[in-house]
Amino acid sequence: MFDAFTKVVSQADARGEFLSTSQLDALSAMVSESNKRMDAVNRITSNASAIVTNAARSLFAEQPQLITPGGNAYTSRRMAACLRDMEIILRYVTYAIYSGDASVLEDRCLNGLRETYLALGTPGASVAVGVQKMKDAAIAIANDRNGITPGDCSNLMSEIATYFDRAAAAVA
Repeated sequence: MFDAFTKVVSQADARGEFLSTSQLDALSAMVSESNKRMDAVNRITSNASAIVTNAARSLFAEQPQLITPGGNAYTSRRMAACLRDMEIILRYVTYAIYSGDASVLEDRCLNGLRETYLALGTPGASVAVGVQKMKDAAIAIANDRNGITPGDCSNLMSEIATYFDRAAAAVA
């Protein structure tokens, strides 16, 4: 896993080049936005339990067949596994947000997840809906303007959305 800085420097080094002005500007912008990034991660982390629980409740309300006998989240053991998986995905999304790079999410969480769900008979489309529900809740919480670093957060919120979208696409 590389953070955004290490990634840019290692790529330039591999090409034997200096960092370009646009690369330096992008890294400078990331530094200037770092407090907003940390605010977003703190907010999502502080509300992780509620994000996961509410996303699961909403998912099961829309797809009650998942919690009926024979459903993939039927029995408390399977329900706990479902909530655990949602929490793990959310945790790795926060790592990606913090580092400004999706490689940790891809490498440590999403790589092989679809295949695992297929082998277990878990409906990937339902997991993807749950991830989208977590995305909506996390962005609403992270984008709340009360008590955070002032300024435009639209680029950061867009970035956060892409991490959730990658997770949803990886399991669908």
